[in-house]
Amino acid sequence: MLNARGSGNGRRRYRPLSEINVTPFVDVMLVLLIVFMVTAPLLTVGVPVDLPKTEAAQLTDEVEPLVVTVRADGSIYLQESAVAAEQLVPRLVAVTGAKPDTRIFVRGDRRIAYGAVMEVMGMVSAAGFTRVALLAELPEPATPANPKP
Repeated sequence: MLNARGSGNGRRRYRPLSEINVTPFVDVMLVLLIVFMVTAPLLTVGVPVDLPKTEAAQLTDEVEPLVVTVRADGSIYLQESAVAAEQLVPRLVAVTGAKPDTRIFVRGDRRIAYGAVMEVMGMVSAAGFTRVALLAELPEPATPANPKP
């Protein structure tokens, strides 16, 4: 007599598993998510400066801009490397490949004189770069001292 499995001799036929096991894939993705969450804050360009606060909207641009930073002591940085004022324009031209439409952000510490930041911005503009902008921090949202119930 045949059993319910369809085999007369009692042996089961091997049937391949048609489902995909996603558990290892999910484990790998979670590990990668944690790695990227930890390393993402470390990838920001940063010479530490105390930026002034402003109410202006944030700029969104797909291409990473160059950042020129003027610190409180008057030192100038291109991205994260210190550069002398007279070497700033030649370095910018070398880095951008003499493309005048490259976005350049100028960051200035709030304790430095406004004129010093404008001198740096003027040097960059005089070199022919047309997309030069100042950076500032957005202020923290104001919280009421005594919220009403």
